[in-house]
Order: sequence, then C-alpha cells, then structure tokens
Amino acid sequence: MTHHPASASKKVGLFSTPWPLYNRPSIQLGTLKAYLKNQFPLLTIETHHFYLKIAEAIGYEQYQAISKKSWVAETIYAAALFPERSEKIKKLFCRLTSNNNVIRNIDFDNLTSIVKKVSDDIIGGIDWKQFRLAGFSVCLCQLTSTLYFIRKIKTLCPDLVMIAGGSSFSGLSSPDVFRHFPEINMIIAGEGELPLSRLVSHLSACPEDEVSPSIPGVVTSGSLESRHLSGFCQLETLNDLPAPDYNDYFHLLDTFAPDKKFFPTIPVEISRGCWWRRKGKKSGHSGCAFCNLNLQWEGYRSKKPSVVADEIDALTRKHRTLSVSIVDNVLPLKQTHDIFSKISALNKDLSLFCETRATTSRHSLATLKKAGVRSIQIGIEALSTRLLKKLNKGTTAIQNLEVMKHCEELGIMNYANLILYFPGSDELDVSETLSCMEFALPFRPMKAVRFQLGLGSPVIQNAGAFGIKAVYNHPNYSVLFPEKICRSVRFLNQAYRGDRGRQKKLWKPVKEKVAAWKKIYDAVHSGSAHTPVLSHRDGRDFLIITHRQVNGGPVTHRLAGTSRQVYLYCRQHRPVENIVSHFPGLGQDRLIPFLKMMVDKKLMFEENKKYLSLSISMNPTP
Repeated sequence: MTHHPASASKKVGLFSTPWPLYNRPSIQLGTLKAYLKNQFPLLTIETHHFYLKIAEAIGYEQYQAISKKSWVAETIYAAALFPERSEKIKKLFCRLTSNNNVIRNIDFDNLTSIVKKVSDDIIGGIDWKQFRLAGFSVCLCQLTSTLYFIRKIKTLCPDLVMIAGGSSFSGLSSPDVFRHFPEINMIIAGEGELPLSRLVSHLSACPEDEVSPSIPGVVTSGSLESRHLSGFCQLETLNDLPAPDYNDYFHLLDTFAPDKKFFPTIPVEISRGCWWRRKGKKSGHSGCAFCNLNLQWEGYRSKKPSVVADEIDALTRKHRTLSVSIVDNVLPLKQTHDIFSKISALNKDLSLFCETRATTSRHSLATLKKAGVRSIQIGIEALSTRLLKKLNKGTTAIQNLEVMKHCEELGIMNYANLILYFPGSDELDVSETLSCMEFALPFRPMKAVRFQLGLGSPVIQNAGAFGIKAVYNHPNYSVLFPEKICRSVRFLNQAYRGDRGRQKKLWKPVKEKVAAWKKIYDAVHSGSAHTPVLSHRDGRDFLIITHRQVNGGPVTHRLAGTSRQVYLYCRQHRPVENIVSHFPGLGQDRLIPFLKMMVDKKLMFEENKKYLSLSISMNPTP
C-alpha cells in the first residue's frame, strides 16, 4: 500500500560514511531509497555517499588500501572523534600498516587532517534543517566515521532525528550506546524497510511529536530501559522490492574531473540471510561456528529468478556498466541454476562476483561461468575434515578440493579463505591441513586469515565447548575509544582468553606453507602462457597428464584403456565401491593398487575411501 504523508515538506536523508569500497554505490542506501520512494511518492529522499568524496580527495589507491583493512580504517575517524587519544591511535595505525606497501609510509596526522577537513566541508555544505530524519547505514569499518558525522551534524542541527542501523549495529542495541552517544536517537534492529517506512509515516503525520513511537524494529533508549523490545520487523518476501536507486551516487560521480571518473560495480542482492544457518538443527549450534554475518535477519528469503535477472538487466542498462557484485552471503540452494540461466539469457557480457558454498556442483559453476561469473568466494575455510566439522561447515576436505579444481578448470577466480588459529583446533587438524595442501597446490592459493571472534557467533554462544575461558572486546577498541565506553559497550569484534598462544604455534607451519603455495603457483603461472599446473589432454583411448614444475621441465604421465576411464570417472569424487561397481571387470585387486599409485603421485586425492582426480582438462566441456 502506498502511503501519503500529511507533511512532505521535509526530506529524508540516507547516508553512508567511509570506508566501504569506493567503486560501488551503497546497496543499503539504494534499496531503502527505492522502497521509501515507492511507499511515499510525494516525499523527497536523498542518499549521500560521503565515502566517495573522501576517496576522491585522498586518492583511490590509498582509499582502497585503507578500506580493505577494517581496523586501519577505524583509526582515522577515531582520532578525529577523540583527539586526546590521537597519539595512541597513531601508534596502532603504524603497527597495523607496517607491512602494507601502499599505506605504510602515510603520515597519519596529515591523513587524518585531510579526511577531517573534507568531512567537515561536506557537513558544512549541506542544509541539515531541510531533513526531518537522517538515517546512517553502518556496516564493516564504518563505526567511527558514522559516529563522527552524527556528532558533527547534531551540533549543527540538534533537532534532527538521527538513526543508525546496519550490520555493525546488530549487537549494539544497549542503553550504554545511547548514553555514550546521545546524538543517536534511534537504532534500527534488523533490516530497515518496514521500520523506517513506519517511522517516516509517524514523523510525517506528527511532525512536532517528540515522543519516540513504539515501532517494531526501532530501538530507543526508552524502549531498552523499559525492556519493551519489539524484535525484528522484516519483509515477508523480497520479490516486491523495487530495484535499488543508485542515481545519487552516479550523479556525484559525474561531477568529478575526467581523471577521477571510473566505471562502478553495481551491487545486487538475490537473498537475505543464510539457509545453512537455520533453527532446529541438532548439532548444538546453527550455521558456521565462526559466523555472525546474519544477525540482522531471521530466516532466509530469496528473490525469484526472473526478478533477479530483470533487476540486473535494468541496472546495467540504466547506468551503462557491466560489472555486478552479488552481495549475498550465500547463493540460494535450489534456485541458483535457474537464476543464472536467466541472467545468461540477457546476452550481456557481464562480469559478476558472488559467494557460495563448497557444495556447489560443477554443473552449477558452469552455469555461473556462462552467465558472467569471473570471480567467486567459496566458503571453504579449511582443508581438514576434522576441523570442518568443528567449524560446522557441513563439508569435507575432498569436497573443497573438488570445488577448487572445478573453478580452476572453468577459469573462475576463486578467492577462498583458510582460517588459522580456530579455538579448539589441534595437532591432527593441522596435520590433516598440511597433508591436504600438498594436493591443493595445483589450484589457486587460498588466503590465510586469522580467526576472528564475532559477537553473536555460535562460538561465543557456546564458548566453553571451544576451550574459551573468557570473552571481551577486542583490545584495539581500548585504543580507539575511551575506557568508560569500552567497559560498558560490547562491540562486534571480540577477543578471548584460552588457547591463543598454543594456536599460534600450532598453525605456524600452515601459514608458512600457504606463503610457499602462493610463490609456487605464481612462479608456474609467470609469463604470458597461463597454463594449468596440473592438466590433462584426452586422446580418446589414452590420456596424457602434465604436471608443470617450478624448476625443470614438466612431468608427464600416460594412462591408457581402463586406467584412463577410471581416472576420468573420478573427475568428481567417488566412493571406492561406486568405482568397483562401475568397472565390474576390473576387480579390487587391480583397482586399489592403481588408485594408490595415483594418490602417491598426487594425481588423485583420497579421503575415507573416496577418490578424486586432480588434473583439469585442457579442453573442458560446459
């Protein structure tokens, strides 16, 4: 239903502060603007991408390097918020940037001075009295910058209603937040469409009402103190959402000098939530043990394939760009093939990015590739089945190797993480990881990342089971914020007391091996010929496998007859009993020695009597 506010004389402002990726508009702002515009046709809604102006001012390369390091990003506005802490914050910045070639030599004082001046100029250039409401989307590395902008704006316009929401505020709805940051009037708990539209309707109908309304999903200091919490208030379906409105971002970009213009990436969402994180699981905790990315939603919802394709078609046509980033934490379980088939049918040379689980089949990956997926982040996280069970991934090491192989064969850039230092991991987990990595060397190296304890994650909810003795705010917060704030506010990034020192020692060989893996992969792929590390060519009744080496010529193997057939049959992992039944004339006495020989030569991988061929085809079929 469309609402018609009684008073539409004042605007609604939606704002995004540094440090999101500069080369894409905010999907949070774009989606909220489109939804509110649909609900209130007479209301003027403006979105302001402050981070794009900051990126233009300090340079895109420098901005990008900062935005990729969330703790680094938080230091800059923290120094502006709390100037009395600037020296401590500066030391943290220098420590965090010491290994980064782009930003390690930056003069912190000069950088914060420039950022502060540009920010203050942005704030001073806007007539804040024209707004009835100012909503801030606060996601990764936007906490201190948002607090800075809100505090400055509130000084200029005390009566302006300030609202904060987004993933970074998912766990911050406590009385202490309002006490320490009184400039914030309300916090949106969960997604913003319904709570914000009902708040706009209330404020439009009662423009002079200073009493905070009781609206589901809107949290105030009063509602917290009275414990009248309403919980989430979210859309039943995403199919009726209009396409995000990114006009303000592109209009701002159009004002830049020619040498500062670029072709942005369009953010699109297919779903919200995570179907792997669901209620009623018997495993003790739901979803991946380390994950707290879906605290702002209940359940899982996805759009129809036709809705997704139409949205991508409309946005790329309107903004004349072909790069699209699908922002979902995971693709839908059953609709992925249909969605990307619809996208493929658009007949556009798209460059798509998405995230998905390691259980994604080769057939689905081929469909993604055909639609334009050039890079992907697959939730691999570990190369040890024992550890994967502790992580509650619901996958195995052989599945992870298989999906890595498929990406390599299809030419999809797979940016997967390998989690180090997971609490409760042990020597066997490390040993399994090191062993599996020997077989993963032909594929794109994973990125070694430290385990980060997130507020609301299953690890925190069941800390004792992971050997965690005490949980507290990450120590970096005690540098960024005054002690009284750190004592009373629980932030999203947590730290713990337990086996941290032991974990660091345990995982040192893996960290070193990942670095060596990258060097080997890069060395083999140096030069103009980007041929695979481990590949095969099929001669119909024989197979030639080539294993390229860093030093020396390639090592080749020839498989003929049944050996060739068995090897190709195991292009997806197969239990040994399936192989035996598929080749009844072979017999285990001949089959098992062959499989063992292939594993010894690292041409196949074996786990729990399941076998996977590792070489990729030089002439892959879709």
